Amino acid sequence: MRWQSRCGVWPALGLGDEPEGLLYAVNREYADAGRELADGDEVALIPPVSGGAFRVTEEPLSLEAVVDEVTDESAGAVATFLGTVRRESRGRTVHYLEYEAYPEMAEDVMAQIAADLEQRYDLWAVAIHHRVGRVEINEASVAIAVSAPHRQDALAACKDAIDTLKRTVPLWKKEVYEGGEEWLGRGS
Repeated sequence: MRWQSRCGVWPALGLGDEPEGLLYAVNREYADAGRELADGDEVALIPPVSGGAFRVTEEPLSLEAVVDEVTDESAGAVATFLGTVRRESRGRTVHYLEYEAYPEMAEDVMAQIAADLEQRYDLWAVAIHHRVGRVEINEASVAIAVSAPHRQDALAACKDAIDTLKRTVPLWKKEVYEGGEEWLGRGS
């Protein structure tokens, strides 16, 4: 059957209302929902991450909470990362940090990070939580948990998650230290 859809991926499939959080791949590459389809295109529907959650919050973070979100009897490993506010940074005594975010976009980018990780590793679930507002010394600013059948994938994906988050998620950090304050760029 020869056909071409100019109305986008989901409408071309004729499956009713589009589920929230669905990602598309056409010919093994992520694609926008409006992408035109041609005869012979391979379409993959990627549901929301199989588990986990993505949150930007003013509330204190709990490593136990992110671990609970990814724990499953199918997972033989859970790797975690907890980023905390340290007292010394770049030769200065830090009093606290303040984070700002574009929260809706930040959560979407976190979900995309998880989807990308699931394409590269054999994972069960990913959860990423990040604080905004004032974060005191020793408090957690970011908590990540990744579950997988085996430790190698869980550990590698957890490292990639924090590295990618620091480069791509729309979050901004202000360091308040003795004698001043400074907004730091992404990746800091």
